[in-house]
Amino acid sequence: MKVISLNIDEMIFNETEKLVSILKKSRNRYINEAIEHYNKHQNRLMLERKLLKESEMVQKDSMNVLRDFEGFDYGN
Repeated sequence: MKVISLNIDEMIFNETEKLVSILKKSRNRYINEAIEHYNKHQNRLMLERKLLKESEMVQKDSMNVLRDFEGFDYGN
């Protein structure tokens, strides 16, 4: 486990204190869970952007392949 020091906006700190009290959870546990949740969210966003970029990269080639297939005479 790593120990860090951070500055938190007072409004966020007060909201956090209220929630940890209601949830009966330690501040440390609550912040760890919040960071874990945010990390998962950011990883999903990065994956989404990567897939969109890669999809755009192959879109033109995919359309060309589709046109090639449409041009084949399948003996119908």
